[in-house]
Formats: sequence, C-alpha cells, structure tokens
Amino acid sequence: MNTIFELFQYSFFLKAILAAIFASISCGIIGGYIVSRRIVFISGGITHASFGGIGLAFFLGFNPLLGAALFAIFSALGIQFFTKVAEIREDSSIAIWWSMGMAMGIIFVFLTPGYTPNLMSYLFGNILTVTSLELWWMAVLNVVIIAFFALFFNKILYIAFDEEFARAAGLPVALFNYVTMILIALTVVLNIRVVGIILILSLLTIPQATANLYTNDFKKLLIYSTLFALFGTLSGLFISYFLDIPSGAAIIFTLVITFGLLRLFKYFFK
Repeated sequence: MNTIFELFQYSFFLKAILAAIFASISCGIIGGYIVSRRIVFISGGITHASFGGIGLAFFLGFNPLLGAALFAIFSALGIQFFTKVAEIREDSSIAIWWSMGMAMGIIFVFLTPGYTPNLMSYLFGNILTVTSLELWWMAVLNVVIIAFFALFFNKILYIAFDEEFARAAGLPVALFNYVTMILIALTVVLNIRVVGIILILSLLTIPQATANLYTNDFKKLLIYSTLFALFGTLSGLFISYFLDIPSGAAIIFTLVITFGLLRLFKYFFK
C-alpha cells in the first residue's frame, strides 16, 4: 500500500488535493450565504436541475459540465423569476425546476445513441477524476466569489439578513439576488466532480452547520465554514483512497462525523 508521501508523486492525486482546496473555498463561502439566507432547498433544486444539462450534453456530444452549468444558471434564474415576478410559491418553483431537470436528464441519457454513459461520477462524485481544465474553472470561480464578497460584503450582509431593509435603503436587491444565484449555480456545477449531484447539497450545508456551533458572526461563519469544509474534503480524500471507497461519500461522511463529535463535545463541555 502506498504511504501518504508516495501519493504526492501522482499527478491525479495532486489535482484531487487542489480540487479539495478549491471546493472548500467556494462551498464554504457560498454555503455560508445559502444557510444565512435560508435558501438551502433552492440550491438543491439548482443541483438536481443541472442533471438535465448533463443528459443534453451526452446526447449532443459536448462537455457534460458545460451543459450542467447552462442548465444550472437557467434554473437558478428561473426559480428567482418564478418566485419574485411570476409570484409562484418558492417551494413550488423549486419543485418545478428540480423535477424538470431530472426528467430531461433521464430522457436525454436514454436517447443518447450507442453506449449508455456512466453517470456515477456525476451523481456521486469522484474527486480523483478532476481534470486540469476543471481545476482552472474552479480557480477562476474562487477568484470571482472572493472578489464579489470582498467588494460588496456589507451589501450582501444587509440583503442576507434583512432584504426589506436593504430594499428600503436603495440597494439593488434584485440584481444582487440574480448574481448570487448564478454564483450558487456555478459553485454547484463545478463541484459536482468532488461529491456529485446527490451529495453536493451536504458540502454546502454541513460545514456551515459546524461553523454555527462556534459563531453567529457572518464573516467568521464564512471563514470557519471554509476551514471545516477543507478538513472534511482532505480527510475524506485520504480515507477514500486508503479504504478504497467512493470519495464523495467519504467526504460527506467525514463532515457529518466531525459535526456530530463537535456538537457532542460542545454539549458536554459547555
């Protein structure tokens, strides 16, 4: 069996390490925003709607993540439009886009001629298969997310905790909502390789729940969420490799165990 140090000789493992770091940053920040806004299930709807883009990409023969990104952004804007403009209940809007994306994905995969594509890495993730191009996309997304939150932190804070006050103060609430929805969509899609469509929602919420055990400050929440996500992804990566189990499931299981242990520790040692 390879030792930990020997693993760093392999390029695929170095890419997996970088993917874990990039995923932790994007999911830590965006997940913190999602939890604070209490829009967790919106991100779930976007996640599952992106499956339609993966199916379409297989059917037409182009990059599945590009198809997922297009569907995710379209569904994110669609959910926001249905809720705010068409005045459809938010839960109904999420259900519509969620089910439509999954249905279209299944149909397109079924209609794809020839060999039926293996969807396991998209549904459950495989961080060891991340490509160099995907790493570049993840890096660019991280730069955009960090820059956006650094430049507009106060405005984002107002909107996250009191949208009506922000609107009364003259802030462009609708514009910020659409931009953040796009960032949520891109975060979901570019981290599909890490934990998959089925489990990405956990990476956006469990580190934040763990961070909430120690702080209610929004800025600290984003930082702590990122650190807990980094611990979970790296630990899960090593565990999955040495135990030969799926990486996505190992990462999420590690995050859940971490949350459980810290919650018990805080309960017994207040």
